[in-house]
Formats: sequence, C-alpha cells, structure tokens
Amino acid sequence: MNTSPDSLQRFLFEHAPVRGEIVQLEQTWLSVLQRHDYPQVLRDIMGELCAAAVLLAATLKLQGSLILQIHGKGAIKLLVVECSGNLELRATAKWVGELAHGTLAELVGEGRFVITLDPKDGNQPYQGIVALEGSSVAEMLQNYMERSEQLETRLWLAADGGRAAGMLLQKLPAQQHDDDTWSRLNHLAATVTAQELLSLPPQEVLRRLFHEEDVRVFEPQEVSFNCTCSRANVARMLKLLGQEEVDSVLEEQGEIEVFCEFCNERYIFDAIDARAVFVDALLGDGRGTRH
Repeated sequence: MNTSPDSLQRFLFEHAPVRGEIVQLEQTWLSVLQRHDYPQVLRDIMGELCAAAVLLAATLKLQGSLILQIHGKGAIKLLVVECSGNLELRATAKWVGELAHGTLAELVGEGRFVITLDPKDGNQPYQGIVALEGSSVAEMLQNYMERSEQLETRLWLAADGGRAAGMLLQKLPAQQHDDDTWSRLNHLAATVTAQELLSLPPQEVLRRLFHEEDVRVFEPQEVSFNCTCSRANVARMLKLLGQEEVDSVLEEQGEIEVFCEFCNERYIFDAIDARAVFVDALLGDGRGTRH
C-alpha cells in the first residue's frame, strides 16, 4: 500500500453509515511555503485550509476544481486554496502588517468565506457562501456543510512549518442513522491530537482512534502541488482583454508583465509577443489566411 507522505486515505465504518478521510501533506505543503514568506499564524491557518480543501474535494469527487476563498477586512485580506478532482493543490494569501497571534475570525474581521465548484465540462460554476461563524477553519466549514449541504460533517485540522494534515468524518446520506453511533465515533475522533495528525501514518491514527471498530481502509490517493498557470493561459487572457486594451498597455509600459500569485511565475509579453497572440487568434478562427 502507498506510504507517500502526501496522500489522502479514505476509510469506511462497516457497521455504521459513516465515512472518513485522513490527509497528510508534506512536499505539497512545502511547495506552497517555498513560494511565499508567510507569518506563522497565517501559515498555520493556510495549512488547515489546504488540508480542508483536499478533504472536501475528495468527498465531492469533482471533475474540475474546488476553490476555498476567504475575503477579509482585517489583517488577513485574502486566502485562496484551489484543489482539483485529481487532488492537485495550489494556494496563496494576502495580508497587511505583522500577524503575531489571533484566531481566523479575529484576523479576518468582517468578511466572507466563499466555496466555488468549478467544473471542467463548461458548466456554470456553483458558489456557496460560508458564514464566518466559529473561530477556526474547521468550525466554519462544519457549519456550512450541515446548513447548506445538509451533511453532518466533522473536521480536525492541523498545520506547522513542515506538514499540514486533517481528518474528516461524515454521515452517509439517504441511510438510517444511529445517533448514538455517530456520537460515539465523533467522541473517539475528537481525542486525536494535532501532533498525531501531523506525524503518525494514517493507518496508525485509525488504529489508535477506532481499534474497537470494524473499519475498511481503501488504497491511498496521492496529493501534489500543481499550478495551472502557463504562458498559453496568459495569452488567452490577453485575447479576452482585446487588442485595443493590450496595445494601450504596451504603449504606456513597453511590455505586459503578468505575475502568478500562486507560484510566483512571471510572464512577459513585448509588442512582438502580443502581436503574435492576436495573429494566432485570427488564424485559429480561419480569418486572416490568404488564398
């Protein structure tokens, strides 16, 4: 069985309508941290949000991407984590001042938490608004899942400078529920510590928490860092802006520079590059060819 430190481990209770997942991120998380110098308190919140994004993306079995966005008017201005259905992750954040301490709610202040499901089949994205109720990422998402998705869900999240991790329990829909069993499993899961989530292999976590339960464990799924930015995507964006707007920027600045806030990649288009973008667009439409 795969023992990669960057993996999602699904499990199912054989005699209870409850499923679960454990995610642990190491190199994926370090790939996020290596691209930005985040204050510790923001780093840990971002790590929890990354773990939560993987857990939720896995439960939804997406053909596309799940995007978690927190917009704030406090010290934290923006947190964005995107996770694809293939469990490829990227993340970024914006903040002001020195962040020494505080809960997520305190650091965000007045704001909003938006969940976006962006299918890759061309359908319209779906957005849900998460109330900023609770002091942590886990509490806010639990409230959202129960109220908006009508799925009882519990999350335990942890992060530090080397790893991010999380565990999810969720009642299966459309089945008879035993509230006593759900309460017992939640009570057992709640004894897990942040250090255990971050350091113990998932199967050891499951043995420690649920050794008296009949748990079916599935093959782990790999998680990785991947940024979807590319020069071709930037070219498509320039096409959408239109040649007049692009020419105006070139006249003023001499070149167009696009910076990816997820991976720090920079894309520069000079006048010749930009002209090629629109020539290619004409050729691709079947216009501008001579016979």
